[in-house]
Amino acid sequence: MRTLTFLGLTWLMLGSIACEAQTKVKSTNTTATTRNMNDSIDFLKLSDDDWKNKLKPEEFRVLRQHGTERPYTGEYDQHWEAGTYVCKGCGAELFTSDTKFDAGCGWPSFYQGIDKSKIKEVIDKSYGMMRTEVRCARCDGHLGHVFNDGPNPTGLRYCINSVSLGFVKK
Repeated sequence: MRTLTFLGLTWLMLGSIACEAQTKVKSTNTTATTRNMNDSIDFLKLSDDDWKNKLKPEEFRVLRQHGTERPYTGEYDQHWEAGTYVCKGCGAELFTSDTKFDAGCGWPSFYQGIDKSKIKEVIDKSYGMMRTEVRCARCDGHLGHVFNDGPNPTGLRYCINSVSLGFVKK
């Protein structure tokens, strides 16, 4: 039992350090789309029940409950087609294949987003660590985390859950 617990904790720590961790968020009970007057993004707010109807269970767990898919299991980790990666929750364009690289962490990695206004960064202090969580600016869906160990020209590594993404072929 101790060995299984140790192995489970080790996997959790490695996954968290590599890219992300799971946290729980409060439920919202409203359905609305609002416009931010500062830019052209329509913000999408749905109730948990609406999100559950829209998303598959694993998509809901990651996007709405800030979960993490297991490393090296995601559809887009080793996906190299030309195109655009979009938010699975709302379809917002987030990353292009031109900025994708193999970070070796087990999750799709990008050195920059399409537009800074489409990605929201939030300080994440879960699991005794200090990281920067990445969310979709339109639907507030959890995408992953961003780290300062990426390649040039930005030096950033957006480490993103495949299950949070869709793909539009070029």
